[in-house]
Amino acid sequence: MTWDCDPLWAKAKLYFGRAFEARRDDPVFGLWCSLGLELLGRAALASVSPALLAYPQPDMANLLHALKQKEITKPQSVNAARVFLLCKVLFKDFTDQDLDLCNALINQRNAELHSGSEAFDEYGTSSWLVGFYHASQSLCSAMRRTLVDLFGKQEAEFAEQLLAEDRDELIKRVKGLIADRKKYFEALPPEEKTRLGFAAEQSADELSAKRHHKVVCPSCGCAATVQGIPFGNEHVSTEEDEIVVRQAVSPTEFSCPACRLRFSTYAELEMAALGEPYTRTTRSSPEEYYGLIHPDQLDSYVEEYLRDQYTEYDNE
Repeated sequence: MTWDCDPLWAKAKLYFGRAFEARRDDPVFGLWCSLGLELLGRAALASVSPALLAYPQPDMANLLHALKQKEITKPQSVNAARVFLLCKVLFKDFTDQDLDLCNALINQRNAELHSGSEAFDEYGTSSWLVGFYHASQSLCSAMRRTLVDLFGKQEAEFAEQLLAEDRDELIKRVKGLIADRKKYFEALPPEEKTRLGFAAEQSADELSAKRHHKVVCPSCGCAATVQGIPFGNEHVSTEEDEIVVRQAVSPTEFSCPACRLRFSTYAELEMAALGEPYTRTTRSSPEEYYGLIHPDQLDSYVEEYLRDQYTEYDNE
């Protein structure tokens, strides 16, 4: 067993890579993130001294193993809770909120691995994603590394965009907007609220067919929609005679036609409990997906091709 920083860092990157390959609404996304976060915390401690990872014993066998002064068959590490507690003691950028978030993710991981509960189904990413990015950034800072080093450019840019928001001011603004639009909607005559609710339902159904995602407005309770940016890899499968492509989407825009509530960033949506990633599903025929020609259309395709060739030649 090695407690050196570089192997732990490399393994954390590997686990985060596996997380980002999954859809954001897939429970394995949270599981891999929790596993990678513990390894990242261990790497940060090992950057100070591998001895910090050795479980204390009266004969100091684990400590001596960490210092490469003694080889033992089954060295014992400190547990995850102790890892993050030590990170709080040692690293000034690792905050109380980081500690709470790390412990919460570890608790969910333990519930996922050691019980029959579907822990990460019940603990949506909107509850922890921003905190996860902040804790990861704090631990990277302790090792004089960046989120780009850890996650890669695309994921790091997304994380840094979320972290750039002033959280206290953001909470105040989002709650104020929701309260204002709720007050506006509740002051409308009953028949007008009914009319707007019906129109919002129709609009949401129509937009759902145009790559929007249907949600419930936190102000008025009417149907509304979000849309966002694709993240992670596409997941392609075959169902009967169709090619099905599923793509995770992180929501970035929200609109309610009934009370006119609007949000335009993921951070705002997260604060409004609308930040849960969703899956965009596209179905197509094999011919459409692979750019093939259906046998029944071969003659017309050849005729069109020859016509184009003749026109090109005639114009020379």
